Amino acid sequence: MTRGRERGGPGTTATAVEKLRQVLSGQDDEEQGLTAQVLDTSTLSFNTRLKWFAICFVSGIFFSILGAGLLWLPGGIKLFAVFYTFGNIAALASTYFLMGSVKQLKKMFETTRLLATIIMLLCFVLTLCAALWWHKKGLAVLFCILQFLPMTWYSLSCIPYARDAVIKCCSSLLSGKLFEKKETI
Repeated sequence: MTRGRERGGPGTTATAVEKLRQVLSGQDDEEQGLTAQVLDTSTLSFNTRLKWFAICFVSGIFFSILGAGLLWLPGGIKLFAVFYTFGNIAALASTYFLMGSVKQLKKMFETTRLLATIIMLLCFVLTLCAALWWHKKGLAVLFCILQFLPMTWYSLSCIPYARDAVIKCCSSLLSGKLFEKKETI
């Protein structure tokens, strides 16, 4: 018995030849780095995508909450703006793992989401500008609030009929019809 067969069991030579063939043809995914795998989400398994989605989403929430806590420290407005914005970007980026970056970017700029996407991205930039360069605390907080609104609207666009339900609920609230009792005869 050969030494290779003793270590690897039956078929070791065939496995080694197959591995060599994959490497030479450029099909070896095992040696691909984590960054390359993350950027090319098509190579990730569903479980890996789900794990990275959860990691990004939870870290996004964590950074947003951390930013809110840092707001109350002296000079914390800069940290608040940075961490809150980074948290929102991480939460948004988490969806790239579920559907892939190209598909997500296409969906972000569809006509139903275009306005929310532009306002959201603009608010990311304006929040950082207000806190880091303009040193306007009130504007930074306002832009953080404005980040939340288009992100919510954008997220609702991903759920079928969610926007319609929110519009109907808000219009009922504003017209006072939501809490009216219906009289039965």
